Amino acid sequence: MEPILWEWLSVFVRWTHVIAGVAWIGGSFYFVHLDQSLKQNASLPKGAHGDAWQVHGGGFYHMVKYLVAPPELPEHVTWFKWEAYATWLSGFALLAIVYYFGARLYLIDPGVLDIGPKAAITLSFAGIAAGWLVYDGLCRSPLAASNLHLAIAGFVFLVAMSFGYSLAFSGRGAFMQMGAVMGTIMVANVFMIIIPNQRIVVADLRAGRSPDPSLGAKGKQRSLHNNYLTLPVVFIMIGNHYPLAFATRFSWAIIALVMVMGASIRHFYNTRHRGLPSPWWTWGLTALCGLAIMWLSSLGPAVTREAAAAAPPTQLAEEAEGVIQSRCGMCHAGKPLMPGLGSPPKGVKLEDLTQMTTHADEVRMVAVLTHSMPPGNMTRMTAEERETVRQWLDSVE
Repeated sequence: MEPILWEWLSVFVRWTHVIAGVAWIGGSFYFVHLDQSLKQNASLPKGAHGDAWQVHGGGFYHMVKYLVAPPELPEHVTWFKWEAYATWLSGFALLAIVYYFGARLYLIDPGVLDIGPKAAITLSFAGIAAGWLVYDGLCRSPLAASNLHLAIAGFVFLVAMSFGYSLAFSGRGAFMQMGAVMGTIMVANVFMIIIPNQRIVVADLRAGRSPDPSLGAKGKQRSLHNNYLTLPVVFIMIGNHYPLAFATRFSWAIIALVMVMGASIRHFYNTRHRGLPSPWWTWGLTALCGLAIMWLSSLGPAVTREAAAAAPPTQLAEEAEGVIQSRCGMCHAGKPLMPGLGSPPKGVKLEDLTQMTTHADEVRMVAVLTHSMPPGNMTRMTAEERETVRQWLDSVE
């Protein structure tokens, strides 16, 4: 009964995380679009920066933005924050359920760094905290005077951190760690900067003081950073299901290219929303990054082995069957021996050669082209054994 409860807990937390993320991302995209599309005109009220007319759901909306604050505070103000908080809380819960409680399975790879679960979890916590502290420090430094210089510094920092974690965690663990770092930066921007600054503005209005315009400017800058980080974070959430993204030797470089892709896509739409000429070149850059990612993933995992002479077909099939049964069979069986598994993952059974041949493409992807299976290489599948499986797979094509 316990595996069933644990599995459904993971499902419901993941569902909550996706729902909250959709709400947060949707709101972020909408307000950045609104901010970029505002137009100034002489009929605006005092203190207004611009307005926009929109139509949706059979009705018209007249949106007016005050650059600092309106002369008088309205009785009711909607605060957009709970979507962000719910996304992070559910995401951290999911990180704990999958990667912390299953550290030996998903976070640690002894072939990368042989550490225990406590050390791995501590390293993860430290990285999440360090990610925010360094990023926040950059935003408070003189670099903040230039959005471009600040963006370059932040990009270099995140790529360096991604490379560092690729030397400490499993491919999947390092990938998700960077998703957690970037997601934490985004929600901390809301919790630590945007909302507190807005509260100061509200307090000043209520006290009859003139609000500091720099508070809004800082909040807008952090909100724009969140906008540009959104697409890479979503990719990482999806990418942990695709071994070619996280289980190859250049997974850190793939994250770097994904950040460039996300920034170029957002730059295209943000520019269009401002009414400026569309920067179509961004799609060419995005396509080149996508092709580069495909090429990097084709280079294979970090540990490779030169091909040895192939054994006779019958012997090769027997050897490959023995490798897969011994290294993969504890999970991919009708009754898995792995604690916590009530059924084989994704319904894939690898108990005999017929079943192995049926799932040949999946086996090649996770055990040869990448090293995502066994997870964390917990059954210590060797490079020689992977080469045996590769030669057998080649012979049955």
